[in-house]
Amino acid sequence: MATFSLLAGLALGPVVGLLATLAMDRVMPRLPEGTTAPRVAASVLTNTSVDRAPERLATWVHYVAGGGSRLLFVGLVSAVQVGLGVGAPVALAVASPVMLALMIGFFALVPLPRARGIPRQRLATIRRDWAVSAAVYVVAAAMVVALASGV
Repeated sequence: MATFSLLAGLALGPVVGLLATLAMDRVMPRLPEGTTAPRVAASVLTNTSVDRAPERLATWVHYVAGGGSRLLFVGLVSAVQVGLGVGAPVALAVASPVMLALMIGFFALVPLPRARGIPRQRLATIRRDWAVSAAVYVVAAAMVVALASGV
């Protein structure tokens, strides 16, 4: 079993983030509120309603957040390996649900409540669609890390 080092993770990180975000991009448009999440972030940043949030900013924020999340994910995998003294497969199995919980929790607790112009009836669907999109991100990121570490 190969150990996934933090240095290797930092080198691989941009690939992890890009591929995971691209995987997420394939799923989001198929969900009823799937493409709303990036507009929520743009809404908060511009203090406008979600439906009027700048599409270009929403796209930019989506890719920046996806890229930034890769640092957290590879950091979690490395921390689990070092902290628990386990190989990459176990580290991925532990880090993946933690990452998913962090992604869902952050979105549901930070930008979503601050977004403007979302009827209360849409919130559950937006949260659910974000959870599905985040799960796709985490699975794709885990697969890239697993392949890179020879798992």
